This record gives sequence, C-alpha cells and structure tokens, in this order.
Amino acid sequence: MKFNKWTLGLAAVGAVSLASAVRADEAKLSQVQTALSNTTISGYVDVAANYVAGNQDRQFGDYSDIKSDGFTFNNVTVSLDKPLDESPWAAGYHVDLNAGSSSINGFNPNAQYWLPSAGAVTIRQAYVALRTPVGNGIDWKIGVMDGITGYEGNTAYLNPNYSRSYGYAINPASYNGLLGTYKVSDLLSFTGGIVNRGTSQGYGQSDANASSFDYVASATLTAPNSFGALKGSTLNVQTVQSFDNGGVNNYSINGTLNTPVAGLKVGFAYDVLQSLAYSADGNVFGVYASYQATAKLGLNLRAEYVDTTDLNLINGIYGKGEEVTATVQYDLWANVVTRAEVRWDHIEHFTAFNSFNSELENQISFALNLVYKF
Repeated sequence: MKFNKWTLGLAAVGAVSLASAVRADEAKLSQVQTALSNTTISGYVDVAANYVAGNQDRQFGDYSDIKSDGFTFNNVTVSLDKPLDESPWAAGYHVDLNAGSSSINGFNPNAQYWLPSAGAVTIRQAYVALRTPVGNGIDWKIGVMDGITGYEGNTAYLNPNYSRSYGYAINPASYNGLLGTYKVSDLLSFTGGIVNRGTSQGYGQSDANASSFDYVASATLTAPNSFGALKGSTLNVQTVQSFDNGGVNNYSINGTLNTPVAGLKVGFAYDVLQSLAYSADGNVFGVYASYQATAKLGLNLRAEYVDTTDLNLINGIYGKGEEVTATVQYDLWANVVTRAEVRWDHIEHFTAFNSFNSELENQISFALNLVYKF
C-alpha cells in the first residue's frame, strides 16, 4: 500500500485526536479518583440483648431503646465522608445510611423528633459542607443533618449510656436546612441557621403550617488550658424557635465538667419542649457522671426527672417520673464497644409513661450492648 502526504497527514491528525481523547478521559478519571481518594468509609453495627423484669405491659423501650425480652438489631450505619480541609474555600460532604429498630429517617418531617424508623434503610444525614473565608471562616452544612440540641446525640455508642435519655427524646433528632458554625476562638463558638419545620401533630405542630421554618441557635463555651484540671469543660446554650402559634420551641442548657479527679467527669442537662399550640411545657432534668477507671474500663451513671403534667405530647409520656441508669463499659475486643446496663424507671402516678395500671409504677431493665466500629 502506498502512502502519500495527505494520507500520512490524516493519520497523524487521527493519532493526535485519539491521544487527546485518551488524555481527556484519563484527566476525568484522575479527577474522580482524586475526589474519591479524599472520601472515607466508616460505620458501626449496634446489637443488644435485653431483659425487662416483672410485668412488661408498659414498655419504656419506646423512649429508651430498652426493648422487651430478647435480642435486638438496633442499628447499622454506613458513613461516607469528605471532611473540610484547612483551605479558605473548602468543600466536602457527609452521608449516613442506617437501618434497624433505632434508625433515623432524616427526610421524614415526623422524625424531627426521635421516632425510630425500624426495618427500612434510611438516610440519617446527607449534606454538603462548605467554608466561606469570613473572619475565622464560617463552616456551612446544607441538607439533612443531625440535630444540635441536647446532651446526647444520634450516634448511640458515643453517649455515656446504652439506653437513651428522656431529654434526648424531646430534642429534634434531625434537621433539613442550612446551618453555619463560626469559631470566635478556642473559648467560644456559635452555630445558627434555618431549617424546615417538622409536622408531627403529636408535638402540637400543625400540618397547615408545614411550610414554616424553625430557627436554630447554639453557643458553646470551652474552658481554656489556663483552667487547669477543668480545661476542656464545655457549656452549651441551645434553642429551636418556630415563631408561630402552631409550632414547638426547644430550649436546652447542658454541659460537661472535667474534675481534678483523674478520669472523672460530671454533666448536667435541662431540656424544655414548649408547645405554642397548647400553651404547655415538658421539662426534663438530668445529671451524669462518668469515670474512666482504666484504659478499657468505664463507669457511667445517669439520673433524670421528668415533669410533663401539662403536656401529653412527648411520645405518650404524661405525668411525673424518674429514671436512674448505671452502665459498665469494658472494651474487651478491638473496635468493639461492650456495655452492660441496668435501668430503673419510676412513675409518681399511674397515668405517666402511657400506662394506666398503678401496679406498673416501677420497671427495671437490663441490657448487654455490643457495637462494632469499622
């Protein structure tokens, strides 16, 4: 076959075009690989064995994660995370997929307050993270995210006890909206934003006002190193405000105090749910103590007082009562949180905690909780 200069020229152009296309594809692939290389995958599997002493007609499991007798699959969570770096215009994202009897559906407006989404795989969090270089930098989250009020959080094994507190039950578990955090200094930081309002009528909120918004604000004080043994102690003042007569407001004041005793921390929480529609309040007072005896052994104690005598809106709780929970955590296996717990719940009159049987004023629950972190 003979080749003239035109044939060779066309072949050269074709080769250059093919090479350019390959380089373009490689560049796109490299961009994808670069983005994925900064993404981390983590999560946990949370299971338990539970025993409830005595009559089980009244189950506190609706509020505390302590179920009836038997084994429970509480949660499996898989997280994808690309955290913000130190650059002034940093960007990232976070996704939590979860399933189980204690999973949270962040897209369900009724789950703005903690209502487990048993069975189905749901999205607990899915937000884009951004930073704008204003002052020290404002870190933004837009999408579905965990609530910021209250002493306890949605990741159960990070809480001092296995069972959840009543204070946790009356704070929003999730938001769908926009939050910004500004760190003034190591001593003080603020978080604020605007989120969609939940529509759970069980909390006095009105479906007719579902398009209304909640306004979220939080201030955190952290004790500096100059405080000696108290350094790292925190105080949080938080609120969710609806600003209309069909909504619900939340108020939370909580903190953790490091002590001069090595390994000993104490905490407190005061949580209020205020129904504007019913002009009624629910109040929960809680105290905490945690002692890290050794590198593997931790002892945790919680006590709460519940007063909802004028508010029959907190997951069916109505009346006054107390709970005391003692938890022993011993990390026997690598990557496994192992906790044994006993919990006592008491009602002061027979209508509390959705019960109408005066013989059920006390309930004692036992649990063995295992969480594998990956």
